[in-house]
Amino acid sequence: MADTLEFNEIYQEVKGSMNDGRLRLSRQGVIFKNSKTGKVDNIQASELAEGVWRRVALGHGLKLLTKNGHVYKYDGFRESEFDKLSDFFKSHYRLELAEKDLCVKGWNWGTVRFGGQLLSFDIGEQPVFEIPLSNVSQCTTGKNEVTLEFHQNDDAEVSLMEVRFYVPPTQEDGVDPVEAFAQNVLSKADVIQATGDAICIFRELQCLTPRGRYDIRIYPTFLHLHGKTFDYKIPYTTVLRLFLLPHKDQRQMFFVISLDPPIKQGQTRYHFLILLFSKDEDISLTLNMNEEEVEKRFEGRLTKNMSGSLYEMVSRVMKALVNRKITVPGNFQGHSGAQCITCSYKASSGLLYPLERGFIYVHKPPVHIRFDEISFVNFARGTTTTRSFDFEIETKQATQYTFSSIEREEYGKLFDFVNAKKLNIKNRGHKEDIKQSYDEYADSDEDQHDAYLERMKEEGKIREENANDSSDESGEETDESFNPGEEDDDVAEEFNSHPSASSSSGDGDSDRDEKKPAKKAKIVRERKPRKKQLEGKKSKDPDAPKRPMSAYMLWLNASREKIKSDHPGISITDLSKKAGELWKAMSKEKKEVWERKAEDAKRDYEKAMKEYSVGGKSESSRTEKSKKKKKKQEKQVKGKVEKKGVSSKSPSSKSPVKPTTESFKSKEFVSSDESSSGESKKEDSEEEEIASTPPSSEDSASGSD
Repeated sequence: MADTLEFNEIYQEVKGSMNDGRLRLSRQGVIFKNSKTGKVDNIQASELAEGVWRRVALGHGLKLLTKNGHVYKYDGFRESEFDKLSDFFKSHYRLELAEKDLCVKGWNWGTVRFGGQLLSFDIGEQPVFEIPLSNVSQCTTGKNEVTLEFHQNDDAEVSLMEVRFYVPPTQEDGVDPVEAFAQNVLSKADVIQATGDAICIFRELQCLTPRGRYDIRIYPTFLHLHGKTFDYKIPYTTVLRLFLLPHKDQRQMFFVISLDPPIKQGQTRYHFLILLFSKDEDISLTLNMNEEEVEKRFEGRLTKNMSGSLYEMVSRVMKALVNRKITVPGNFQGHSGAQCITCSYKASSGLLYPLERGFIYVHKPPVHIRFDEISFVNFARGTTTTRSFDFEIETKQATQYTFSSIEREEYGKLFDFVNAKKLNIKNRGHKEDIKQSYDEYADSDEDQHDAYLERMKEEGKIREENANDSSDESGEETDESFNPGEEDDDVAEEFNSHPSASSSSGDGDSDRDEKKPAKKAKIVRERKPRKKQLEGKKSKDPDAPKRPMSAYMLWLNASREKIKSDHPGISITDLSKKAGELWKAMSKEKKEVWERKAEDAKRDYEKAMKEYSVGGKSESSRTEKSKKKKKKQEKQVKGKVEKKGVSSKSPSSKSPVKPTTESFKSKEFVSSDESSSGESKKEDSEEEEIASTPPSSEDSASGSD
C-alpha cells in the first residue's frame, strides 16, 4: 500500500463553481491545491469524520466531512479509482468510504436534516441536494415559510440566489417549526452583520485599491471598510494572503491583502486591498476586549494595549485575526539597494517585488504571479530605448505579463534571481551574451547586432548594384540619343521644314523665329533621355543574373523554418531579432561554412555576369547601329525637302482643329510641344513620299489648298 495518492485534474465545488486543482492524500491528511489561485486546503487526518463516494456531474465524486462540521466536495474521479481510495481510507484514516447515491426522482416533498454545517434535503434515505450553511448570507421567515439567501461567487456562471422551504405547522405546543428551522440555519450561517462592537478601529487610512480614505473597523469575523461614498465588508474567510512591502523610497510601506472572491463595486472587482502607510506614523491601540478574552482568543499574539508604527499595528492585528502568515520580500536586492524594481505595466508605472515564491506588482493594476504557475520568463530589449529592457512572464494558462522600462543596471540582479529560482528562461543559451552586452554597454548601441538593419543594408546594396547594371546595359543607348550638338541641329531642321508665314520677309526674322522654338524644344528634349532611362530600369532583363546573398542571409534562409518551429507564433520582428542573436552567438567555425558558401555564390555570379554582359553588349550594339542608320536617313529626307523649297503650307504642317474656346498658341509652340506621336509619324511618311517624287510648284500649291 502506497503512503500517498495523487490525483490531477480534480475539481473542488465551491459556491456553484468548479475549481480545478490537484488532490493529494497522505498519512497526515488530505491536501487540495487550487491551480488558479494557489490556495491550499489542508485537512488533518485526525479531523476526518466521514467519507462518501457517489456519482456526480463529472463522473464520480468524494465528499469529506470533518468533526467540526466542515464539508469538502471533490469531483472528477473515475469509477475504477473507488477500490484504491477505499483501501487507503481503511488503512490510513480508519474510515469506511461509504457509497451513497443521490435521489434523482422528481419529488419536492421530503425531510430536512441538519448535520454539522450541512443542510440535507432527503427523500427516504437518499439525499436530493445539500446546502453548506456557510454559504447562507441571510435567513428570513414567513408564516409557514423560510427563505435562504446565498453569498455570490463571481466565478460561477450560474448562481443560486435563494431557496424557499415550506414548513407545515405541527400540533406540538410551544414550538414553532418555522422558528426552529430558522435558528438551525442561523446558528451555522455566515451572516455578515455587526453583532456587537468592533475589536478596534483604525481611522482615515490611505487606501490605494479601492482608492480613498477609509475607516477600518475590525470585527471578530469580518473587516469593515467605511468610506465617504462606499462601504465594504470583507469576511476573513475570503483573505488569501497578506503582504508587507517596503516602498523604494524607504519612507513608506505597502500592506496588501489578497482576496478570493474579490470585493466588488458595481461591475468593478477588487482582488487586492492595498493600504499605504508612512513609516513615521505611530499609534497607541487599545482593544475593545478585556485581558482574559484577549489572552484566550489570541494566545499571546495580541495584547490589550499596544503601541508602535501604524503599519505594524495593522499588520499584527490582521495576522492574528486571519491566522495567515505575512509575506515579505526575500533576499533580492536591486541595483539601488531596494528590494523592488521600478517598471511599467500596461499604462502605469509601479514597483515589481521578487518574492521567495513569486512576483507581486503594485499597484495599478496589482498583479501576483506564483512561481509554480509560470511557464517561462523572457528578457527582451526595450522597444523605445536601449537604456532599458522588458521582463516578460508567461503562465501555464498562456497569460502573458510584460513589465517594461526596467533600467539596464537591474538586468544582472534580476537574471541572477530568476536563475537561482530555477525558472524556465526563454533562450537561456544566449542570455549570458545579452547580459555581457548590457554590462559593456556605453552610450551607443553600434556593437549590437541588428538583424533588421543588416537586412536593410543588404537590400540597399542589391538595389544599388541592380541600378548600376541597368545603367551599364542602357548607357550606350542613352549617351548616344542625348547629344547636345546633334539636338540643336535636329531642332533647326525640324522647324525649317515648316517655318512660319513671316519667315520669307527677312533672314533676321527667320533667325529670331528659329531661336525661340529651339529653346523650348531643348527643354522638351532634355526630358526624353530621362524617360528612356526610367523605362530601361522598369524593363530590366529577367534573364540577368541575380546578386548573391551574404553569409548571414544564406544562413537565415536555411534556418528560418527551424526558428519558427522552435518559437510558435513568433512575429517577423521578433524572428529577425532572434536570428540576429543566434548569428552573433554562433561559433567562428560554423560561420566560416556559410562564408565559404557566400564566396562560392559570388564567384558564380561574377562568372555569369561576364557571360551575360558579352551577349548583351553585342545585341545592344546592333540595335544602336540600326537606330543611327534610321536617324541619318531622316536627316537626309529633311535636307532634300529644304533644298526643293517646300511651301510652309505643306500637308505635314497641318495641325488638328482646336476649339475656339481654347487659348491661342503659335504654330511653333504647337508643333514642338503638343504634336502627338501619331502626327510625327504622319510627317515622316509624307516627307519620305516627297523625297521619292520631286514636287512642282503646282503640287505644293494644291497641297496647301
